[in-house]
Formats: sequence, structure tokens, C-alpha cells
Amino acid sequence: MSCVDFILNLAGLLLWIKWRSLPFDPIHKRTPATLVGTLRRAAPSRFQRWHLLAAIGLLVGLRALLYQQVGPAVHWTGQLDLGVLTLSFRSELFGRMLCYSLLSFALGLVFFYLCLLLLSLLAGRGAKDEPVHRLVRMQLGRVDGWPRWMKVFLPFATGALCWWPAGWLLARLAVIPAPISIAHHLEQSAVIGLGSYLAWKFAAATLLVVHLLNNYIYFGKHPFWSYVNTCARTLLWPLQKIPLRAGRMDFTPVAGIALIFFAGELAERALVWLYARLPL
Repeated sequence: MSCVDFILNLAGLLLWIKWRSLPFDPIHKRTPATLVGTLRRAAPSRFQRWHLLAAIGLLVGLRALLYQQVGPAVHWTGQLDLGVLTLSFRSELFGRMLCYSLLSFALGLVFFYLCLLLLSLLAGRGAKDEPVHRLVRMQLGRVDGWPRWMKVFLPFATGALCWWPAGWLLARLAVIPAPISIAHHLEQSAVIGLGSYLAWKFAAATLLVVHLLNNYIYFGKHPFWSYVNTCARTLLWPLQKIPLRAGRMDFTPVAGIALIFFAGELAERALVWLYARLPL
């Protein structure tokens, strides 16, 4: 069931990406000022952007019904790992499964945008005009042009603001204990907001792994590889002054990956400890 959930989340994410990118489609925009804008479809298109959002809503609702019907038979419990805590949803009740289905898709979407935000932070001015970064800008919109300090603060603010209504809903569904006060709920929101940065651990490590492979395996001159190298060099900048080369071997990416997971593990344990110390 967890594998099915992942595949359906991926399908929903692709629908969302299509919804975000559809206004930038030159055929869809039909701008007469360009040669592409003079093209017309052979048949009238009945496809609209809202159809994609409706498909996502239908996907979320139908899979909740599927989980409620199949979950109890296979003794499956839906779980969402927030880094700071793990939420468990028993599959007997449709309301809980609907909440789980919605939150599962939302977490996948948030993780996707946190990865794009990290790329936006790491991409230098020279990489802003590269084709790969245009795809990042297409999804992030105006956020890509924000100052760096605002981009760094955004995961905390988003995580804290999203937990504020989600925490009350989860408490109402008896998934988590109800907060004892407004101040307690604010503290929970702050810790969850800090936990949003843990998603960057996996994104940064994946970036460095791809960069490491590209250093020793020639994949061609596609703009994707130059973009990855630019972002990885920015990420590894604090380690540049440390002698991590041995002949033709450069161990800087390996050291960076190890450092990322070490710092991420320490941060996760600290946040789990902090969340557990909040009054119940």
C-alpha cells in the first residue's frame, strides 16, 4: 500500500506540474506576435486548466476510499513522517483516510517545492538564464526572484503556518493529542517549521551524488549537467579550502554528503527532543 501511495502521489505531482506549466505552453498561449503563436490546433480543445485540479481532487478522494476499503483487510496503517514526529492514520474510518490522502499529497508537493527552492538558492547569477533553471522558475514563480534571506526563511514560515490549521484538524481526528493552549500550539508550529529544513538534507545529498557521478562519468554536454555542477559547487563552497584531493580524486563531494547527513541527523534528533519536551 505504501508503494501504491507513492505512485499515486507521483501521479498527482505530475498533474500539478502540468497545471503550473500550462500557461507557459507556446501552443496553449497562442501569442500572435510569434510564429508559434500563429499555430492552431486541428480540432477545438476542450481541455482547461481546472480539469487538472479536478483530476487531483478526484485522485485524492478516490484513493482515500480505496485505502478505507482495502487497508483494514491487509492491516495497513497510513504513516506520514514529518521528521519531528510520525503521524499514524488507521484505515477503518473514511474521514481519517481522506485526511491522510490529502496530507500525503500535500507533503509530497511541499517536498518538491523545497527542493526547487534549494536549487534557486544555490544557482548563481550565471545559472539563472540556463534552460534548466527556467523550469525551476516556471514552478516557483515570483519566489525565484526573492532575496536570499526571504528564501531561507520561507520553509520555516510555510511549515509553521501550515501546521497551525493542520494541528487542530489532526487533534480533532484524534491522530495527535490536542494542544493544551494557544501558546502550546504556537510552540508546536515553530518546531514543525524548523523541521521543514530537514527535507533539504535529501535534496542536497542527491545533488552531490549526481555531481560526483558527473565528475567521473562523461554524460555529454547537456545543460542539465552544467547546472548541477554550478549548484553543487555553491553547496560545497565551505569545503573548498580543506585539502580533500588526492591526485585526480576529489573527495569534496563525498565529504559534503557525509557532513550533510551528519548535520541533518543531529538537527533531527535535536528537534525530536525539543518537540518531546513540549508540555502535553
